[in-house]
Amino acid sequence: MSTTPKFISQFKQTTQSLNATVQPWSLFSDSSSLNFPSSLPDATTRITQNLTHFRSNYSLIILISLFLSLIYHPLSLIAFFIILIGWVFLYFARDDDPLTFFAYQVSDFVVLALLFSVTVVVLIWSGVWFNVVAAVGIGFGLVILHALLRSTDDLVADDIETSPYVNLLSDDEFSPRGAL
Repeated sequence: MSTTPKFISQFKQTTQSLNATVQPWSLFSDSSSLNFPSSLPDATTRITQNLTHFRSNYSLIILISLFLSLIYHPLSLIAFFIILIGWVFLYFARDDDPLTFFAYQVSDFVVLALLFSVTVVVLIWSGVWFNVVAAVGIGFGLVILHALLRSTDDLVADDIETSPYVNLLSDDEFSPRGAL
């Protein structure tokens, strides 16, 4: 029997997997990659590719914005921290098997609906719903602005090198190993 409780090991595992998806901040904040898109299709391509490539970085930016909006409301911050722990343990860090409460198995949809409902109730109860909406709006605006302005030219080669399908590419120009 392990000395570490199961939920702590699941939390560590989830934290490590989430941390592995964060792109290097030096690549994220490279000022030489910032420029205006040349057309509307270029803008939409940039936004979709950057949102996919930097999704963990963007999530952290929104969470930092949310944290900063609640810094002067310590009770709300504690309540949301407890809710965050609930989200991690009940939704993100658990295995594929459904939760069991009082000998009843609960589906993912029920857990998601329950956690979302509790989050909304705490938002209304704590009276900081406007701060949260404004912080998420500001964070989302920053994310879209960065995704729009950041060129994706240097991301294509990086994505090809880390792709699990790199061996299926037949063109030696795209192969990170070159001609064999």
